[in-house]
Amino acid sequence: MAMPENSPTLSVHQLRKKWLPHKTRLLARKEGHPTHVRFHRACSWLQEAQRLDGESDLDQILIFQWIAFNALYGQWDAERREPLPDRDCWQKFLQRLIELDASGHIVSLLRENRGLVLAIGENAYLNRYFWQAPCTEKAGSTMRKGRKRFQFLYTQKNWRQVLHEVVDRIYLLRCQLVHGAATCGSRMNRKALKHCTMMMGKLVPTFLLVWIDHGADEDWSEMCYPPIG
Repeated sequence: MAMPENSPTLSVHQLRKKWLPHKTRLLARKEGHPTHVRFHRACSWLQEAQRLDGESDLDQILIFQWIAFNALYGQWDAERREPLPDRDCWQKFLQRLIELDASGHIVSLLRENRGLVLAIGENAYLNRYFWQAPCTEKAGSTMRKGRKRFQFLYTQKNWRQVLHEVVDRIYLLRCQLVHGAATCGSRMNRKALKHCTMMMGKLVPTFLLVWIDHGADEDWSEMCYPPIG
């Protein structure tokens, strides 16, 4: 599937430069301000993801991209003194981010990368329902249904659901990697990894851009494992 031309992705250097006025203001208010620490942590991992290149690095790139994302959405359970469940945190974070995005950065990204979103959507192996009863015969049907599902969401301009569902499919691949359910460098998931890293490479900088433009003064709740000392 041909991928459409779209606007270039912001580098970490560009994002940090745009963030600098907020950083100065927040740190003057409170040393180690959690909103800045989240941003700083996310940029540190995204920079590593952007530094890597090539087919042999795709596993690491996706993991680093997700860690960058996780730095923004992670929440702390004050009662149990441990991080809250992952899926709930990123789903709520995406909902909040798209509501804050008055500039329409996320919607523009989804419009410009429709082909990439459809490529992820039609990959049966990125669909968690396929794995409830996996079989070769089911893959074709799952692929067609996935494509039609995303085409329908685009027709309805249901950007919130497009965002949630494409991230959910990337999350499945992320879980396969970090939980040892895939072989490092496996030839079987190269296509999925290529598409998912391409999408996360656009999504995470866009989330950071929304954070800069509309989220600097938001309360993002207690972060996990704040810097001590």
